[in-house]
Amino acid sequence: MLITIEGIDGSGKSTLLSRLRELLAGLDPLFTREPGATWVGDSVRRAVAERMDPITEALLFCADHAAHVDTVIRPALDEGKLVISDRYADSRFAYQPVVLDGVLPDPLLWLRRIHEGWSIRPDRTFLLVLPIKDAVSRLDPEKKREYFENAGILARVQENYLDLAATDPARFVVVDALLQKEEVARFIADEIRTNVRSSRPRPRA
Repeated sequence: MLITIEGIDGSGKSTLLSRLRELLAGLDPLFTREPGATWVGDSVRRAVAERMDPITEALLFCADHAAHVDTVIRPALDEGKLVISDRYADSRFAYQPVVLDGVLPDPLLWLRRIHEGWSIRPDRTFLLVLPIKDAVSRLDPEKKREYFENAGILARVQENYLDLAATDPARFVVVDALLQKEEVARFIADEIRTNVRSSRPRPRA
């Protein structure tokens, strides 16, 4: 089973995933992330830091996703493991159309076509949402911000995320990220356990 955690920067994903490692330890899940699970992620981070052209950046994100699916996700799923990914393809579909706005006529369609035929659809996606001002206030003031970590871009990204959730309600679970951190973590952990139980084949009579 593939579970993905999505949300704009400042939504609390890092804190959530740290707590899920404790709450779900009994299920022995594989925790992974995009970008960064493979060496391609280093190229992605460099492209973002150096502000390479939007097409190059988008294709590097896609390459990282392809390597992630091939070397981490698919092998783990084939072994029957529970996989929980911090960001996945939906991050591309939410962030990159903003970056590619004005560069391509339909960035989302272009990105979806690139993913067709090889990417793996998550079984469940938890989307953390919150007011943009709260997300920005949570960003570390001592850390240099990436170019997309500003209110204007994050507002458009979150709108894209909500559009994705609206078109695929069977997969997405929208979570209020302003709730207490422990409440959010326990809710999602319980939902994951329920999904794992329901996905297991029933014993034959």
